[in-house]
Amino acid sequence: MSQTTLTYEQVSDKQAAMLPANEQSRVSAIACRMLDLVVALAALVLLAPVLLVIALWIRLDSRGPALFRQERRGHGMEPFVVNKFRSMQVNTPNDEHVAYVQSLIAGDAERKEKLFKLVADERVTSAGRVLRKSSLDELPQLINVVLGNMSLVGPRPCLDYELEKYPQHAFGRFAVKPGITGLWQVSGRSQLSFDEMIALDLDYARQRSLRFNVKILLRTLPVVLFGRGAA
Repeated sequence: MSQTTLTYEQVSDKQAAMLPANEQSRVSAIACRMLDLVVALAALVLLAPVLLVIALWIRLDSRGPALFRQERRGHGMEPFVVNKFRSMQVNTPNDEHVAYVQSLIAGDAERKEKLFKLVADERVTSAGRVLRKSSLDELPQLINVVLGNMSLVGPRPCLDYELEKYPQHAFGRFAVKPGITGLWQVSGRSQLSFDEMIALDLDYARQRSLRFNVKILLRTLPVVLFGRGAA
C-alpha cells in the first residue's frame, strides 16, 4: 500500500486550524538551537564507531540499506525526510500498520501487551527488534537535528496517513519542530493513547524553553536505559 499524499489545499486547511504555541523570546530560541547543535554534533562524533557497527550489523542481518529514509511532516506541517536505522525488511506492505494507526487515532485501537502499538510485527528484523527496544534506531535523526528540520526535543514526526485522520485540536503540535525525544516519550510512550500523546505534545508546545528541553533530555536517559514503553 502506497503512502497517502496530502494535497496543497488539504495541508493549507489543516495549517489554518493550528493552535498557537508559546512564543519563545529570540534569546530562548537561539539558546535551544545552540543546545541542539552542540549536543547533536558531539553525539555524532562520539558515537561514530557505534553508528558504524550498527550499520554493519543491519547489512549483515538482512538485505537492504542500513538507513531508512521516509518523508514525514514537521514544523508547520512542512514535509521533510527523516533518517532512521532500518529495522524492517525492505519492500514489505504496511497495510496492517496504517489500519492500526488510524484506529488508534479514532480511539478504537486496543492495547497489545499493554502497548498501543503493533507487537510481534513480522516485518521487523532480528537486529531491528533490538534497535527498537533500545531506541538506537533513532540515532540517525541526529543528522536531522543538525540540518535543522528536527530538534532534540519535540513531538514525534508525523506521516501523511496519520495526519489526514487528525482531529482539529491536534494540529497545535505542529507549531514546534518534531524531536528525537519529548514529553510523550518520557511519559509512557506507546503505553499512552493517541489523545494522551496529543495532550502532552500541546503541553510541550506551550511550555517549550531551554530549561524545559534540558529537563526532558535528562528524563530521557533512564527511559532509554530501561526501555520503558518501547517495543
